[in-house]
Amino acid sequence: QVQLVESGGGLVQAGDSLSLSCAASGRTFSNRAMGWFRQAPGKEREFLAAISRNDGTTIYTDGVKGRFTISRDNAKNRLYLQMNNLNVDDTGVYYCAAGREFGLAVHIKNQFVATWGQGTQVTVSS
Repeated sequence: QVQLVESGGGLVQAGDSLSLSCAASGRTFSNRAMGWFRQAPGKEREFLAAISRNDGTTIYTDGVKGRFTISRDNAKNRLYLQMNNLNVDDTGVYYCAAGREFGLAVHIKNQFVATWGQGTQVTVSS
């Protein structure tokens, strides 16, 4: 199994940038596609971005394309989300997600998630 801990959330102003990090424990990180989700107040959790195990394939939801970048460092067991040009609609709890071993990034998009992190709050003020 893998355990996930997010960090990097906080309060920023519209137009600012913020970088999130997800630290994974265990030996299977590099075998899993990974992703980021967000849950805004009063809304369901939504998919933001996913990345494949080791060939760099990425998938983004339309609302963050061109603004957010997902990346990973398998040597460090880390997943990242660089968020630029933030707006108030980006406010929410951001979750790191791990897929099942040897799964695909598209599985993450479809919320076939094996493990969730505890989430980190991002608040964007106008």
